Amino acid sequence: MLSGKTILLGITGGIAAYKICELIRMYKRANATVKVVCTPNAMNFVTKLTLQNLCKNNVYVQEFEVKDFNPEHISLADEADIMVIAPATANTISKIANGICDNLLTSIACAFKKPVIIAPAMNCNMWENPIVQQNLKKLHHTILEPETGFLACGYKGKGRLCSLDKIFDKTVELLNYKPLNGKKIIITSGGTIEEIDPVRYISNYSSGKMGLALADTAKSFGADVTLITTKDTKRDYEVIKVKSALDMKSEVEKKFDKADIVIMAAAVADYRAKEISPQKLKKSQDDEITLTFVKNPDILKEISAQKTSQTIVGFCAESENLLENAKEKIASKGCDYLIANDISRKDIGFSSDYNEVTILDKNGGIKQLERADKMSIAKRILDYIN
Repeated sequence: MLSGKTILLGITGGIAAYKICELIRMYKRANATVKVVCTPNAMNFVTKLTLQNLCKNNVYVQEFEVKDFNPEHISLADEADIMVIAPATANTISKIANGICDNLLTSIACAFKKPVIIAPAMNCNMWENPIVQQNLKKLHHTILEPETGFLACGYKGKGRLCSLDKIFDKTVELLNYKPLNGKKIIITSGGTIEEIDPVRYISNYSSGKMGLALADTAKSFGADVTLITTKDTKRDYEVIKVKSALDMKSEVEKKFDKADIVIMAAAVADYRAKEISPQKLKKSQDDEITLTFVKNPDILKEISAQKTSQTIVGFCAESENLLENAKEKIASKGCDYLIANDISRKDIGFSSDYNEVTILDKNGGIKQLERADKMSIAKRILDYIN
């Protein structure tokens, strides 16, 4: 998603510098060219060799290492499409805000005319210092404020580097990567609830996180998103709250004709109670109770049979024989793609912030996406199916 883009990544002397190694990997996975410039103090927290191996480029630290009469602070600024400074210390923020150029990174920042992202990280008392806040207001750059939590110094407060996903997503947004621009996409998420009586129901463990990550990513990619979900959430795109499989089917059908892509990430119950008791079922003297369930409609299979030009993506959750079962399902459902999840693992899947999936397509292609946070998985899924 960042092919052809050059990111100039500035690292300053804060403990959060070690986290930026993973950010470099995220950029590289997205096919960006990454060039790293560090303040001298950043070298106290991360090594030049580590950074060079990750970005596959020279790492720049010292000023006036001029080659071929090409001043580095100008040439690096010219080559990059965006500059990201993370972590940004109070010291570096204050220098940039006041035009002080006493190292290579601050000199580049002064000369940089394209988008700049600054992700501060520092002690909470430093963050709250009025002078630091005043300097932040001077900057005409994108500031990704730190998060609140436990800090390396032992304090608890606002000062932690924001999530790497947030930095990555903002980078993509500012570089105007919109592969789904103009496309209408329906995404379902969460586990459906099938009522038994006014107080009881059957459901499943689906948290809806994967579907939400797909919807958020699709929005950032320029899509016109409709999220049909069983979970409460507020977003800047259309969200339709449903409860049962029949509710979800009805809402999907209303939007289906105008959709370009439909992603059925919800865990839809296979069965529902044949009759829903209008009153609470009372406990009897019997040790057993018998309830009759009937099969729910197979929404994925039905819309796959009805599609005209839509791309249909299904999900399946398997506890054994993942690939074999997924192959059978994509053949029987008739969808274009099927995303297979292994729910037997405790480090991915239901309620986890991480996932690892296998994408199958109707032509027999198979793509494995290694374990990553669900936002990263969502980006890779949307890039693959689009």
